[in-house]
Amino acid sequence: MSTEIILADPPGPRGRRRILIASVVAAAVLVGLVTLAVLRLADSGQLDGKRWSVFVDQPALRTLLWNGLLDTLRAALTAMLFASAVGTLLALARLSRRRAVRIPATLLVELFRSLPVLMLILFAYLGLPALGWRLSAFWALVIGLTAYNGAVLSEIFRAGIQSVDRGQTEAAAAVGLRPVQIFRLIQFPQAIRRMSPTLVSQLVTLLKDTSLGYVIAYSELLRSGRGAVEYLGSRYALPIYTVMAVMYIVTNGLLSLLARWLDRSQDRRLGGRVPAQRAVPTARVSRTTVTRI
Repeated sequence: MSTEIILADPPGPRGRRRILIASVVAAAVLVGLVTLAVLRLADSGQLDGKRWSVFVDQPALRTLLWNGLLDTLRAALTAMLFASAVGTLLALARLSRRRAVRIPATLLVELFRSLPVLMLILFAYLGLPALGWRLSAFWALVIGLTAYNGAVLSEIFRAGIQSVDRGQTEAAAAVGLRPVQIFRLIQFPQAIRRMSPTLVSQLVTLLKDTSLGYVIAYSELLRSGRGAVEYLGSRYALPIYTVMAVMYIVTNGLLSLLARWLDRSQDRRLGGRVPAQRAVPTARVSRTTVTRI
C-alpha cells in the first residue's frame, strides 16, 4: 500500500484556474497595499535619508541593538535547553503507568499551560524573591519561559512518542531491549522527525516571547530599541523598529533553516523517508472471470 496520505482529491482544471485567479488577485491587492503604504510614508517624510542614516551617524545605536540581540539569544537558547529537558521529563512522566508519577505531572502541565507567560515571568521576578530566592532579571525570564514552554513541549513530545507504532516497541522488547534503550533508539528518533515542524514553531514562539523581559528591565532587543527611541526621539522610531523587525525575522529564519538541516541530516543517517513518487500504488481489485461448468 502507498505510504502517502491523501486528505482530499486534487483540483481539476476548473479548480486550478480558480486558484490561479484568486492567487493573482490576492497578490495584486497585496502589492497595491504595500505601494500605498510606501507612498504615504514617503509623503510624511518617514523615508527621508537623514532619518535612516542614524545607524551610520550613531555607532552607539548599532552597538546597543547588537547587544540587545545577543541578550535575546542568550535568554532564548538557555530557556530552549531547559524547556526541552523539562518537557521530555514531563512527557515521560505522563506516559508512566504509575499514577503517583502520572497525576502530578499532568497537574503541572495543565497548570503551567493555563497561566500566561507574563504572569510566570513576574512571579519568578517578584514572587520567588519574597520566598527567599534572589534572582536576576535574566534568570527570572528564563524560569518563566521554561515553565510555560516546558509544559507545551511536553505535550508535543508525548504526542510524538505515542504516534510511533506500538508494534515496534513490542518487537524491541521481545528481542531484549530495556525501556530506556527502546525510548532512546526507537521512539525518540522517530518522534523527533514527526514533531519537528511543531517543535520549531514553538521554539520560534519562545524566542519572540523573550521580548516580555521588557517588563522586568531585562536588556533584550525590544527594550534596547525602545530605549534608543526614547533617547534619540520619536522621529527615529520607524527606522529603529524596522531594523529590529528585520533582526527578529532573520534570527527566526535561521532557526527554521537550522531545524530543516538537522531534519535532513537525520533522514540521511536513518535511511530517509519513502519518497511519495516511489511509493507502491494501492492495489486495485480486479474483476475475476467466473467459469461456468
